[in-house]
Amino acid sequence: MSNDDNTSNTTSTIWGGRFKAGPSAVMEEINASIGFDKRLYAQDIRGSRAHAKMLAAQGILTEADVDAILQGLSEIEGEIEAGSFEFSRALEDIHMNVENRLREKIGDAAGRLHTARSRNDQVATDLRLWVRDALDGLDGALKDLQAALIERAQEHAGSVMPGFTHLQAAQPVTLGHHLLAYTEMLGRDRSRVRDCRARLNECPLGAAALAGTSFPIDRDMTAHALDFHGPTQNSLDSVSDRDFALEYLSVLSILAVHLSRMAEEMVIWASQQFAFVRVADDFSTGSSIMPQKRNPDAAELVRGKAGRVFGALMGLLAVMKGLPLTYGKDMQEDKEPVFDAHDTMELCVTAMTGMFRGAIFDVERMKADAGKGFTTATDLADWLVRVAGLPFRDAHHVTGALVAVAEDKGCGLEDLSLQEMQNVNADITEDIFDVLGVENSVASRTSLGGTAPDNVKAQAAQARERFLK
Repeated sequence: MSNDDNTSNTTSTIWGGRFKAGPSAVMEEINASIGFDKRLYAQDIRGSRAHAKMLAAQGILTEADVDAILQGLSEIEGEIEAGSFEFSRALEDIHMNVENRLREKIGDAAGRLHTARSRNDQVATDLRLWVRDALDGLDGALKDLQAALIERAQEHAGSVMPGFTHLQAAQPVTLGHHLLAYTEMLGRDRSRVRDCRARLNECPLGAAALAGTSFPIDRDMTAHALDFHGPTQNSLDSVSDRDFALEYLSVLSILAVHLSRMAEEMVIWASQQFAFVRVADDFSTGSSIMPQKRNPDAAELVRGKAGRVFGALMGLLAVMKGLPLTYGKDMQEDKEPVFDAHDTMELCVTAMTGMFRGAIFDVERMKADAGKGFTTATDLADWLVRVAGLPFRDAHHVTGALVAVAEDKGCGLEDLSLQEMQNVNADITEDIFDVLGVENSVASRTSLGGTAPDNVKAQAAQARERFLK
């Protein structure tokens, strides 16, 4: 992507007169990055505009040259957006492709644009701008997914389902409560997005190749023109830092974990053995051989693509771990993993939003399963503590004995007679049956963050205020 250059030479070898022969075909192949870094064209042109205006303001370039440069850059941007721009591998990267085209349009003034900068600080600036834009887009996409979850949580604030630990039925909860758990996960993801954006929002432009420049530039001017909060403070660090890219990939990797967990539950719930949900047709596929099959493939792909994002992070960590200051061509390997992970997660977030908006939940099936596995046993133990005055460990023992009785009979705790319960503990009264039904169980969980339907309605309203305003 870059070399330690500060030249405007337009010979066949862009490094200028240092070399007598051009690169071999193999060298050109391994060196060229235009195949992927052309995605930086908008950021590259924006940075060049800011740099040119600063050079004019400082009297380094004439107003006439800068006017020509700005006009030429606008025309080039239009050509790229229209698809008529011809990218050249021989020119290596987006910077030299734009500069070469600019020279074709306006002549020698194009070569003056590179005064007081290097491709090293140029690409560092471009990639920061691109990642910043990507973070803003990601925040919006996550907000849309949260909106879908909150909407469905409000709809199902009182829909009872089994809550699990160890994937074993544990206690009844509501579907709305479960969906709001995902909303909280995504809220943390969005806070990491904001943190990452704040840390990267310093401008490297003006660090030049590595040591700064002898020209009287105004780095504050270019930083503010590009909406950074200020310039980076050390020129060596400016061109060698890719923490922002690593942090972006870290943000995406944690998000991938969350989406994969959501997708895993969608896959499980959609199975015939659970049958809690029917994934909408537009996010399902069939089988080429088994006509009865209805596969939640979108969820499975979201789950699978998490590994791809993890790989992008590990790959860039490996690239950066042994690099001495400052720039090394190794760092050309920073863009492809960032671009690929971004595209992957953008697609996954959109898919999950569509899946949850269109999901059809079988609330009767979930309610029936919520009572299986003695899920109200904890309610019975709590009643023994609260009403009968037993220490919790004693109440736990009594409840375990009653579960054993119910297991032997093949019935639920609520189906035991009062006499059968009193045979285990004489302090049990008729009031015990008020806590044993699954709806009674969830209604009793009124502590902050609990699953009681009234709680869930309030939590959904609060989540709307916290995340969607």
